[in-house]
Amino acid sequence: MLYEHVQFRLIDYIGDIALVDFEYKGALIKAPLPGLDDPEGDSVPSGLPPVIDAHVHLFPDWLFEPIWQWFDTFGWPVRYQMGAEEIIEFLTAHGIKKIVGLHYAHKPGVAGKLNSFMAGLCRRYPQLVGTATVYPGEEGAVKLLTDAFESGLSAVKLHSHVQCFDMDSHGMHAVYAVCQKDKKPLIMHVGREPKSPAYPCDPYELCGVEKVERVIRDYSSLKVCVPHLGADEFAEFRELLEKYDNLWLDTTMVLCDYLPGIEVPPLDTFRQDRIMFGTDFPNIPFAWDRELKTLIGFNLSDDYLEAILYKNAAVLFSI
Repeated sequence: MLYEHVQFRLIDYIGDIALVDFEYKGALIKAPLPGLDDPEGDSVPSGLPPVIDAHVHLFPDWLFEPIWQWFDTFGWPVRYQMGAEEIIEFLTAHGIKKIVGLHYAHKPGVAGKLNSFMAGLCRRYPQLVGTATVYPGEEGAVKLLTDAFESGLSAVKLHSHVQCFDMDSHGMHAVYAVCQKDKKPLIMHVGREPKSPAYPCDPYELCGVEKVERVIRDYSSLKVCVPHLGADEFAEFRELLEKYDNLWLDTTMVLCDYLPGIEVPPLDTFRQDRIMFGTDFPNIPFAWDRELKTLIGFNLSDDYLEAILYKNAAVLFSI
């Protein structure tokens, strides 16, 4: 799974996350993508239906800080470096009605702490829909998720690019089974992009539409959401939506004309009842409302806009 064509050089450690420099296809990658200085609004644009942001990252400070440093080095400058409570309060003050809080365990042994942190946030903020996480294959993974569901968490979030899991592994089948049994949605970043040689594994080997199809076919009552409209296999995931009723996609970051090489088919060609709005807040390099403004510019029907901004997420997460 490792990149054989990349040479890594250790720079330092931030906590237990390694910072590396690397050569990729013979060219030294020295800089992240640029941040944008686009203006931000004070609130959700007028005339919109209620808005659920279905893709907001919430971590404790001890994990947020190394994540942001990773982004600064290998991704883009994070514009909103806020703590978890500040994030919830910021989005609420700007008119977001509900927030789906996501996180992921970057190694075995931390999921329990992260799930407890998220459950505590949910108790303090009723506008928050909290997700659980686990490191696939770690000891006691099923109990970790069961305990998280009992604490009030409403779904599970995994990130293949960070956690490097094989979707057909024994550990992942255990996750599918417990989510299906307890009727909890599973949000998996298992699209191939955005790919970075700074990841410890190759997303093109681990991810893809064919692998996702096997999961949603074999676990027919498991509800799965793939973020970023399945980047970069947009057309293929659009077709998959037509075949299966247990698949959702979110729009996070792929509509905003920022990521290079992204060509999304017209949004109104996707299945209307399976697309959700999400932002990746706070780990974004542009204004918090950039994607909302983009959606308005697409001139979608009122029914479709209401479905994307509220109804579809409300159905998936039982809001």
